[in-house]
Amino acid sequence: MSSVLDWSEPVEPPSTLILTQPSAADIAGPDPTGLGAIARGAARVRVDDKAMINCRADVNQLLPLKYRWAWEKYLSGCNNHWMPTEISMQADIALWKSPNGLSDDERRSIKRNLGFFAASESLVANNIVLAIYRHLTNPECRQYLLRQAFEEAVHTHTFQYIVESLGLDEGELFNMYREVPSITEKAAWAIQYTQHLSDSNFATGTADTDQAFVRDLIAFYVVFEGMWFYTGFAQILSLGRRNKMVGIAEQYQYILRDESIHLNFGIDVINQIKAENPHLWSEAFQEEVRGMLRSAAELEAAYGRDTMPNGFLGLSAALCEQYMHFIANRRCVQIGLEPVFAETENPFPWMSEAMDLKKEKNFFETRVIEYQNGGSLDWN
Repeated sequence: MSSVLDWSEPVEPPSTLILTQPSAADIAGPDPTGLGAIARGAARVRVDDKAMINCRADVNQLLPLKYRWAWEKYLSGCNNHWMPTEISMQADIALWKSPNGLSDDERRSIKRNLGFFAASESLVANNIVLAIYRHLTNPECRQYLLRQAFEEAVHTHTFQYIVESLGLDEGELFNMYREVPSITEKAAWAIQYTQHLSDSNFATGTADTDQAFVRDLIAFYVVFEGMWFYTGFAQILSLGRRNKMVGIAEQYQYILRDESIHLNFGIDVINQIKAENPHLWSEAFQEEVRGMLRSAAELEAAYGRDTMPNGFLGLSAALCEQYMHFIANRRCVQIGLEPVFAETENPFPWMSEAMDLKKEKNFFETRVIEYQNGGSLDWN
């Protein structure tokens, strides 16, 4: 056969890779996007080169890890994977269609609740993808952000699933953030903190722009996810405790578990940036942040009055406002600020375990505490 290979023929040696020294432009400054020109022959990344913002290290290199807490939160998020369609809505559908199953006040609260959350998860996801990911120059933190962005998509999917299951007006629910003033005001408050960050010319690196980025983190992690979501959680979980809308309540439990990690991640990021850039945490800036938290709590109180003007068993707008003061003070302490309200007790003690959660399990006596994906189960 003429095509038989003659092993005696000399083999051409592989070409030699010639490394050139990086240019002065490559060495001059960091590339926060990770999409810039490769610094050929540059030194390997050292842990000390990594930083939360304005880092000198290549953001494409995950290892060596500097912030193991970020990696652990990524792993926790992966282990807690869930999908809304795994949860039955049959009991909720029957109750919703029953003319005497729910009071008018309960129905109003549920619809307002769904209307706020339906758009809020998208707003948070937009902020992660378009602002935070771009300016947070640490690969292990970015790894968690990718997981969080997926979870926000799952949460948006959850509200689509609920709306479809109950046969609600999807246009009404998903457009509430533009039609219901108490929801619009909260969305507008949040968006103002990312409008300048969405500017393609915005970049961290100065005291003013670094503070703008920290302000954005506080607005979305501490306020949006760490304060405003909890009134809604209390309302829906209160119904679930009375064996009403149990499918929605179970889905909110899963969301609450996710949000507890989101919140703790955001607080860790903010505190780490403060530790690495203490000049940003000036007295004037601290007072500005305290003012943010105070105004956010006032907006949430208005939302509580709108969602439950008459209240229902165990819940009222006044108690929700007291709860928000309690939470706002907690958030202040977590980021190193003096409380903004007088000391107050938690009016919903049955929510304390969820609020004080340091782990992602065992905060509710339902199957939600046991649910993890198969890859994380210990069959022994």
